[in-house]
Amino acid sequence: MNTETPGRAESPDSSDAAVVVRTPAKVNLALLVGPLRADGFHELASVYQAVSLYDEVIARPAPAGEFDVVVHAAPERVSGVPSGGDNLAVRAATLLASRCGVTGAGAMLEIYKGIPVAGGMAGGSSDAAAALVACDALWDTKLDRSQLMALAAELGSDVPFCLLGGTAVGAGHGEIVTPALARGTYHWVFALDGDGLSTPAVYAELDRMRSGLTVLPPRVPGALMAALRVGDTRGVGRALTNDLQPAALRLRGRLARVLKEGVDAGAVGAVVSGSGPTCAFLARDSAHANDLAARLSGSGVCPTVRTAYGPVPGARIVTENSGNAA
Repeated sequence: MNTETPGRAESPDSSDAAVVVRTPAKVNLALLVGPLRADGFHELASVYQAVSLYDEVIARPAPAGEFDVVVHAAPERVSGVPSGGDNLAVRAATLLASRCGVTGAGAMLEIYKGIPVAGGMAGGSSDAAAALVACDALWDTKLDRSQLMALAAELGSDVPFCLLGGTAVGAGHGEIVTPALARGTYHWVFALDGDGLSTPAVYAELDRMRSGLTVLPPRVPGALMAALRVGDTRGVGRALTNDLQPAALRLRGRLARVLKEGVDAGAVGAVVSGSGPTCAFLARDSAHANDLAARLSGSGVCPTVRTAYGPVPGARIVTENSGNAA
């Protein structure tokens, strides 16, 4: 895998049939973790929301059977992105080629990172969803959305949602997603940590913390779904929950101070996003989000603060034959 710092891609020549896909980050409004299954996954009940922090994935033709990726990101974060065949976007491209019998082509992928790396916001999964959409268009395989969703479910728990976007309920180990009845726009502030957290390590810590306890099957909180149905921002904020949060706090103790700072600054809800270490704060509206972001930035408890809104669509083609990443 080649790596570069962020920037804009050079425009390809006229023979380069580049496909550009913009793909969003996710935040878990609820993440309930059930018992460990025989297949090594945990049973999950999740409520996802796609938010306006984006990666862009560009797919270009490559010789038959050749798949590679170039990642454009801050130098200190590139090392957290898997390379070659370990990269989930490359795995998505090769899976699509295999299942659709694409033998006469390969793909060169470029990823422009706007989603935090190892931040609990599904950056790798979102890139995989984007690669499926981009390569489907690049090779004209003509899969419908349900067929792409089935492939996405083979790649990882969050990949199907990153294709779907919006607000949705997840079941199984997260791969079964259903659009949720939700109204309104939600304004978020994300406090990014300087170092990522390993999702497997967080789950392993949760299992250690639960050792000897009876773990019940997970259920999506009724209060959260009721608040989403009517667009009740404060109700959503009160209902935010994440079973992985205690494990993330055990592994990264400073996150407790970040959460407290956001609540003290007036957030209507605060939660660790997914496996962390990103902390998500729900604001009343866009002006409140800007004020909350300024207070968090000034507090010194986190190196980077970003604002975003949701829900937004999942992975979508934004342009073809341009090669320009936003």
